[in-house]
Amino acid sequence: MNEYNLKIIPELSGKRLDLALSEFVSQQGVSRTSVQKAILSGKVLVNGKKIDKPNYKVKIGEDVLMTIVDKKPNLIEGEDIPLKVVFEDSDLAVIDKQVGLVVHPAPGNYKHTLVNALLHRFGALSDINPLRPGIVHRLDKDTSGILVIAKNNVAHLNLAKQFAEHSIKRRYVALVNGRMDFDENIIEVPIGRHPQKRESMAVGFGKKTRYAKTHYRTLKRTPVFSLVELEPFTGRTHQLRVHLAFIGHPILGDVKYGQGNSFSRLALHAKYIGFIHPSTGKFIEFFSPTPQEFTDFINK
Repeated sequence: MNEYNLKIIPELSGKRLDLALSEFVSQQGVSRTSVQKAILSGKVLVNGKKIDKPNYKVKIGEDVLMTIVDKKPNLIEGEDIPLKVVFEDSDLAVIDKQVGLVVHPAPGNYKHTLVNALLHRFGALSDINPLRPGIVHRLDKDTSGILVIAKNNVAHLNLAKQFAEHSIKRRYVALVNGRMDFDENIIEVPIGRHPQKRESMAVGFGKKTRYAKTHYRTLKRTPVFSLVELEPFTGRTHQLRVHLAFIGHPILGDVKYGQGNSFSRLALHAKYIGFIHPSTGKFIEFFSPTPQEFTDFINK
């Protein structure tokens, strides 16, 4: 159990209670979600009085006391699974994930994931989400390539904010079905849960869909396939796969959104990431080479 004391200064006066507390504790690795949970569960006192409304407006001179209850013990154990570590320091690690490896556990299945491998390799990771320690963003099981991992909560919140602001630069390479018409273009259509296939996503324009934007460049085209570079502006589930299928060029090897039998694997690879380091403030970038199976296919 951790306690946080805050005296409301003029700059914070008039702000929502959850926002004022979040500003105060974010540098200590506490997320806004944790702050809101504490408020709603009656763990926040203002001048000794329990306040359970996140939108309460704080006033100059008020004393705020917040109690964060310790998280439940981690059920996930480390496993000796091979990892390709591109970079690491005390704040983060950059991994070149192999194809076929699930990124994080799910309830009822806590083994054989990237998280298990990370815990074995690094031990301590951020625990903003205890079921996904260290995980700031994801790659699909059958997508290979660059992934950044947070080792502590301060780094995690910093990186998550960069993702939310769309300031992190990412590039993918993919082999897609058919000949692309344009050298480059933008796909800007919303994505939501498929109305019938609940484990799939789909382009849609209903209330439950979310804005999604992808920029692509055609690197090589033939009558049968094209090689494209992709830059996602947003990060929706299966975004690149759904967007490319929507324009009639599904990714080769995609059994969910394409034909699935035209390539030995999902032909999607995260080749680049660039972002501001949480501690140094410097822009850093990392690359992963195009998989050999992509090159072999192209050369045929």
